[in-house]
Amino acid sequence: MRTLANIIWHFPFFGFLSALGVFLVGGLFVITVIGAPIGLGLIQLSKFLLSPFSSSMVSKSDLSIEQNKAWKTFGIIATILYIPFGLMLCVVTICQIAGLFISLIGIPIALVLAKSLGTYFNPVNKVCVPVSVAQELENRKANADVDKYLNKQ
Repeated sequence: MRTLANIIWHFPFFGFLSALGVFLVGGLFVITVIGAPIGLGLIQLSKFLLSPFSSSMVSKSDLSIEQNKAWKTFGIIATILYIPFGLMLCVVTICQIAGLFISLIGIPIALVLAKSLGTYFNPVNKVCVPVSVAQELENRKANADVDKYLNKQ
């Protein structure tokens, strides 16, 4: 079913053009030194947009990937400078979502794009992973929450 949804995303709705556009914007950010963290996040988002029903965007901290503190600080500064561009990308994506909600077949695709709005606004330290990895991360978080709750009593 996911493969069929990915095919529908690409051919009637030109999802590959969205992925290409985000990849090109990410490439432009990577060329500049200041925009490198943003560009790398946007390139990960373009990987997500190539198969949005088979992958998910998660934070590197959820995957327990350690990063240099200087890179984290630099990413925060780059995020502050990126806010106007992020707002523009979010507005374009919201218009795309509104257009997809017009047709019945476009509603699931619009929901996937709505899930990616957070990554459009703040792509720093995000990674594209398969859906099974994202589900396992959610299960581990839920188990940790249950353990915390049970230990309080």
